[in-house]
Amino acid sequence: MEKENEITLIDAFKDFKEEKNIDRPVMMGVLKDVFMTQITKTYGSPDNFDVIINVDKGDCEIYQNFDIVENVENPNTQMTLEDVAKETGDDDYELGDTYTKKLSLQSFGRRGILNIRQNLQGRIMDIEKANVFKKYNDMIGEIFTGEIYQTWSKEVLILDENGNELRLPKTEQIPGERFKKNDTVRAIIKSVEMKNNTTPYIVLSRTSNEFLEKLFEAEVPEIYDGIITIKKVVRIPGERSKVAVESYDERIDPIGACIGVKGSRIIGIVRELRNENIDVIQWTGNTQLLIQRALSPAKISSVDLGENPEDKIKVYMQPDEVKKGIGKGGCNIKLAGMLVGREIEVWRELPKDEASEEEEDVLLSEFSNEIDQWIIDKLEAIGCDTAKSVLALSQADVAKRADLEDETVADVFKILNAEFEN
Repeated sequence: MEKENEITLIDAFKDFKEEKNIDRPVMMGVLKDVFMTQITKTYGSPDNFDVIINVDKGDCEIYQNFDIVENVENPNTQMTLEDVAKETGDDDYELGDTYTKKLSLQSFGRRGILNIRQNLQGRIMDIEKANVFKKYNDMIGEIFTGEIYQTWSKEVLILDENGNELRLPKTEQIPGERFKKNDTVRAIIKSVEMKNNTTPYIVLSRTSNEFLEKLFEAEVPEIYDGIITIKKVVRIPGERSKVAVESYDERIDPIGACIGVKGSRIIGIVRELRNENIDVIQWTGNTQLLIQRALSPAKISSVDLGENPEDKIKVYMQPDEVKKGIGKGGCNIKLAGMLVGREIEVWRELPKDEASEEEEDVLLSEFSNEIDQWIIDKLEAIGCDTAKSVLALSQADVAKRADLEDETVADVFKILNAEFEN
């Protein structure tokens, strides 16, 4: 039975020593603590015990120290001369000496040995969790590549080479992405949490700005080497993104370096992001110039930055430039605003030959009693801020660009036309 117990514990040590990435000092401390805990449960106190761990062999030795006294008051810490002589066959001991006795594992009993093994395995798991947490916590912001193990409606489960679980929530997936088991996926490590002392909850992301930044760093050596710096990244995942770059070497064109010959560098990033449109622009501290670059190829007539940093920026364009400046679904103008950190409004600038009629035009905001504000907001988002700017377009074009129902647009046209008929 004792031999069986020794084998059981040696197996536990072997798991601890060979299969877990735990450094030697921590290993020694944990093993000793586990045995001291069981000694306390069995004998009441660990004060007169010595535990010697041999990690290399995967075993341990436990010694119990007794004070030799004439009358025993505590049998766990004291022995008489007669008891020592009977146990050792040695008459050389005297009162006041210390007698050290080696304990066998059998002395803990079967339940005690089971407790030692369970406690040891529990501590191994705790240290393993802590190591996984530290490993991935140190990797936050880095790209991870793994194989999909399971897919669910709200998240995707990915395993690393050691079987640790990483999760890619639906909210962190690019819209329209579809994954299946055994697919290889790349994402950035977004966060690591310990929830209720379970295994670390590791969250990946493919929608974060940092993921796009890291993809550029991997594809463009000049960014990795620090010759070109990414000043800011803004994204509407799956739709469009803008990357502002700056070169510290005048001989290097930062935009050309990021795009590559015939798009050789950026094409891989675009494919990774499911054909997300990526605009690479040159950074500048001049807000007006940065807006012009961000809204390219649309041509801007003028920019009104307002009097205060909190004011909305007004960008004036000729009517035929408005559509290009706003972009599909308004994403281009929205990204430009995110890039400069302020909201941007597009205002239609009337041609000179219409200037005489400008006084007769009426702002859409004047129709708030007759037209719902959300409809006005949608019209302004496509560059139509006055009645005549709306009427200059066809009803079908307004419905399509502003994403409004045909009946709604017909009602708006009726209200606006009535204004000028009067």
